[in-house]
Amino acid sequence: MQRNWDEYHQAEKPALDLFEKLGYDVYDFHADDERDRPLRESEHHVILQEELRDALKRINPWINENNLNKAVNKIRPARIKATDLMEANEIIYQRLVKHISLTQDLGQGKKNQTVKYIDYDNPENNQFTVMNQFAVKGRDRIKPDIVVFVNGIPLAVIECKNKTTINEPEEEAITQLRRYQNVRDGEEGAEHLFYPNQILVTAWGNSASAATVGAPARVYKPWKDPYPYSKEEVTEITGFSPNLQNILLFSLFKKDRFLDYIRNFIVFEREGNSMVKMAARYQQYRAVVKAMERIKNADSPDDRSGTVWHTQGSGKSLTMLFLALKLKRFKEIGNPTILIVTDRVDLDEQITGTFKRCGFPNPKRAESVENLKELLTSDVGRTVMTTIHKFQDEEREKYPVLSEDESIFVMADEAHRTQFKELAANMRRALPNAAYLGFTGTPIDKESKSTLRTFGDYIDTYTIEESVDDETTLPIKYESRLAELHLEDSYLDESFERVFSDYSEEEKKKIKEKYATERDIAQAPKRIRGICHDIIDHYEKKIKPLKGQIVTVSRRAAVRYKKILDELNGPESVPVISGDNNDEGLIKKYSVDNAEKSEIVSRFKDYRSSLKFVIVCNMLITGFDAPVEQVMYLDKPLKEHNLLQAIARVNRPFPDKNYGLVVDYYGVFDDLQKALAIFSSKDVENAVTPIRDEKPRLESNYRAVMKLFEGVDMDDLDACVKLFEDEEKRAEFKNKFKAFSKSMDIIMPAPIADPYRKDLKKLGKIYRAVRNTYRDDSINIKGAGKKVRKLIDNHVSSQNIKRLYGPVSILDEQEFDEVMEEIEDEEAKAIEMEHAIKKELSVRMEENPALYQSLSERLEEIIERRKEKQMSFCEQLEEMEEIVVEMRTVKTKAEKLGFNQQEYALYELLLQEQKTEKEKEEGKEKESDNIKLSEPTKAYTAEGDGLNIDEKMKKLTENIMDSIEEYTEIDLWKEKSEVQKKMRKEIKINLCEYEEFKSKLDGITTQIMKLARKVFVL
Repeated sequence: MQRNWDEYHQAEKPALDLFEKLGYDVYDFHADDERDRPLRESEHHVILQEELRDALKRINPWINENNLNKAVNKIRPARIKATDLMEANEIIYQRLVKHISLTQDLGQGKKNQTVKYIDYDNPENNQFTVMNQFAVKGRDRIKPDIVVFVNGIPLAVIECKNKTTINEPEEEAITQLRRYQNVRDGEEGAEHLFYPNQILVTAWGNSASAATVGAPARVYKPWKDPYPYSKEEVTEITGFSPNLQNILLFSLFKKDRFLDYIRNFIVFEREGNSMVKMAARYQQYRAVVKAMERIKNADSPDDRSGTVWHTQGSGKSLTMLFLALKLKRFKEIGNPTILIVTDRVDLDEQITGTFKRCGFPNPKRAESVENLKELLTSDVGRTVMTTIHKFQDEEREKYPVLSEDESIFVMADEAHRTQFKELAANMRRALPNAAYLGFTGTPIDKESKSTLRTFGDYIDTYTIEESVDDETTLPIKYESRLAELHLEDSYLDESFERVFSDYSEEEKKKIKEKYATERDIAQAPKRIRGICHDIIDHYEKKIKPLKGQIVTVSRRAAVRYKKILDELNGPESVPVISGDNNDEGLIKKYSVDNAEKSEIVSRFKDYRSSLKFVIVCNMLITGFDAPVEQVMYLDKPLKEHNLLQAIARVNRPFPDKNYGLVVDYYGVFDDLQKALAIFSSKDVENAVTPIRDEKPRLESNYRAVMKLFEGVDMDDLDACVKLFEDEEKRAEFKNKFKAFSKSMDIIMPAPIADPYRKDLKKLGKIYRAVRNTYRDDSINIKGAGKKVRKLIDNHVSSQNIKRLYGPVSILDEQEFDEVMEEIEDEEAKAIEMEHAIKKELSVRMEENPALYQSLSERLEEIIERRKEKQMSFCEQLEEMEEIVVEMRTVKTKAEKLGFNQQEYALYELLLQEQKTEKEKEEGKEKESDNIKLSEPTKAYTAEGDGLNIDEKMKKLTENIMDSIEEYTEIDLWKEKSEVQKKMRKEIKINLCEYEEFKSKLDGITTQIMKLARKVFVL
């Protein structure tokens, strides 16, 4: 068994080594680090108080002892009054970033003095510490792999996983982090460790991802670009290869970047009744850094301007917010005025709300044309929100100059639309020396390039393809439905005849003269009824339980859709349309004001609510973010930017959502390539792809997974299960099956999926059997798609699958033996026992590391010998049964020796060390697991049970336990370095009496201390 294949060597140690390269003080207690851990009061405490107190005095040299104690208590988790983890986290975050104020007399009477926990301006004035295996007691005792401290405050937690033995290392690490935080159902973990936390990381050697406290799995993302460094520079600085783990750790934890990230790239936003913590992704961080570089290095005011194109759904509004935070703290420009400009009232409301909810200091929304002028001519340093339409002045020929200040920064949202017309000219006249930063969610028109001419060349780009590749957004598929109802010129007459077939020729002539426009045909009740039938059927079969948006040509069409959907007993729907004083009938009934719209939107975004459709004509087509929306039923002519913006409503990630879908009832996509031709082909690569284009991928994925079963009867479940005995083969099966099932999820229930349904059911049955046989919890159908999962669940649950054994413990002797008796085939029986032993070993490893590691190595040796055909399955079973007996009799063996669990663990450790030393002396491997005893040690068999007892090691165990018992009874001994030193001394005194241990006293003592920290409860 290769020891460097474990989690520590693959992910944890490389991470610790990189932190050391970055200048952190690293404590690696896997590597026999004999230094004492920095002090804390107990495992219930998470702050390293001595480091924090030293830092507070260093950063705030004037502080007295009383205020020092107060400052420490202000961020101690036990002193934080909060209802939940997120509230506590925000309280501490505000104190870390905005500092606190304490009263103290510095010679001019008592005044409020600012106390800083972190010196953001001078990174080297802080203490950066990294520690592995940092145990914390809460509801459970947890032990994160790596904790990162700044000035003794735990600001990051990193969970490492083994990429070779775990099929889904990221998923398992995230699950563990969520358990630690107690954010799943139930009471678990030690959430107070995460009160001060700012970054959570999963790492598995060649890759990593990061998120914030409370984040669901889908939020964890990699960090792909170390800008402003290149990947080559990362290697040059650290000495490590630029894989995704090293890039993420370098990008987030290089000292100056770490502090900058915490201070300027983290915000809290309230969503409904809950608080969400958000941190910048790499493209947002990169765009802000590039914008600041341009501003700092500009030779003239005009040189500061530029355009940021980040595709829809990639967090453009937050990028603007992070840039605003950086500008506010940029000392060289003093106290800047920031003007956020949009071209629609709802976007103005949205971005104002985002800035306010994220705690941005006092943003002011211009309420009128005159109010905007007042805000821009008053004191500098304001943050002002406005629509472009407020830059008008009917009383004058020319708009007046409001300020010639150079410290004004204009950020224009959706810069591709109205920012280069007359109103924008007024804005530039009003603020001639301002910097203009255009933000757009759609690519720039390659012909006119009006946005680039207005704002300057690109500062940063983040394309549709990049966003999908990063899983920041989902791919968008489209399909054309009811082609005969498409409203293009070639269909208009035909559609008219069908819709008005019940009318006389004279009536039809009059109707045509007055009403037969494309829009009139589109909102005809009979046509809408036909579409509603199709929508209900499509939704029930393909989309449910996620949600959809119906986009119509007019308010009249919107309310007709509502009326007909209700008549057909369709899912609950609500029109979202504006109103005016002259409205009547259904339009008047369903028109909404801002408050009503907000309530509808809130219900729609709630996955649990019964509202499934919003019906719109102009509202909620852009600037509307509802991840639960999977489908847009499009019955309105849209093109170019408007089309790209609209369809992006469906591209936000959400659980059980593999793609967004646009269903075209108008014929918009019949001319899609022409619509997208105005953009660079690279910019719109895979912007939308037809569902029919998934067929080649489906066929390829199908062939790939079926190839695994070549030469095997897929109706023979046992034979299929045996194929995946090897862990790597199981991982391959899992990945290929999921790829196939995802393609099926996209295509079903279309007829082109029919030829594959039978094999999908069969593969699902095998998939479940493999999971249960090999106790492989990572084999699941999560992410396969709700339609596929339902089909598999229904099929498998209806089958009498005799082969599916539950996860029975080998320690449950009666039940396990009964299961084994049911299996007639020796090979299947060997596989079942092998994986049952592996499962039990993984659970119990920490109880007695020496014993269970030894048994694990024996098991691996047996498996390897059988694979090399050095033994039969029958012989394998016999040898594995010996391991089972040993595991079942651990308690009995301990009792025979007169030991409890902890003492027996120490005894086994000493035996293992003695054996290793003897093997070195003799220069050869032992052929037996029993230790050959040297004189004068006497071995005997206790009561004929086959237990070999090494009297010498038994006596040594008793002596060590007796000598350290008084120390382990001391409260908090694991944190008290002076107690640990005395324990180490006593252990060495005892070991010195034995010749075989004299040459490696330090190593064995360290092993015993590690064991003590894990299992000694005396």
